[in-house]
Amino acid sequence: MKVLMIGDVVAKPGRIAVLERIQDLREQHQADLAIMNAENLAGGFSITPAICEQLFASGIDVMTSGNHIFDKKEAIDYIRKQPRLLRPANYPPGTPGSGYWTGVIKDVPVAVLNVMGRVFMPPSDDPFRVIDSLLATISADIKVRIVDVHAEATSEKVAMGWFLDGRASAVLGTHTHVQTADERILPQGTAYLTDLGMTGSYSGVIGMNKSDVIARFTTMPAKRAEHSTGDVKICAAVIDIDETTGKASAIQRLNLNHHQ
Repeated sequence: MKVLMIGDVVAKPGRIAVLERIQDLREQHQADLAIMNAENLAGGFSITPAICEQLFASGIDVMTSGNHIFDKKEAIDYIRKQPRLLRPANYPPGTPGSGYWTGVIKDVPVAVLNVMGRVFMPPSDDPFRVIDSLLATISADIKVRIVDVHAEATSEKVAMGWFLDGRASAVLGTHTHVQTADERILPQGTAYLTDLGMTGSYSGVIGMNKSDVIARFTTMPAKRAEHSTGDVKICAAVIDIDETTGKASAIQRLNLNHHQ
């Protein structure tokens, strides 16, 4: 099985890039499963139901998220109804939505899981303990298991990769919006990448208008930053996974220019 995972999709530039290229990318890389991190879809903060439905219809199978998922109130009701939109599993009990999804893709059972780090991040439960508990509840028949670890600290993401080596098919980092060049297959067969990178405009500061962001660093008070435009890239990874063992055999990092 081939899995395409797209890094943090930020605002309109990122959305348009995915909408325009998802089918091409799926065909080019023969992707059976397409996942994307969606927490920055709507203006850079959270999601709207209409945007999510448009992306699901275009060829995205599952969406993960992170600390911005509930920045818009409409996300709360929508995530209750849409099991393919995930929020971090280590949010408190009773939080709307789910931190994992299981399904069947081309006759292959798969699981997608989403946890959030704690270093330099909003308060949440221990992601190591939570992912451990989650994996224990997932049927042993589901060999293909993809984990999005949404975290700031490189060390925390690397530690999660080692923690899950041999128990997850892939551990892929999101949140920093800067793609790392450390893709590899860990000794027990887990594909790992510290950060997938950002899909969106690179003419600003991690997807946001540079003047707005600079003002936030240099003045007080400062308005919330708007998203930037121009210089759009799609950052992602393609992972080859053995369907019978769940072990990854290859990971390819993608960093593609997209002209809008």
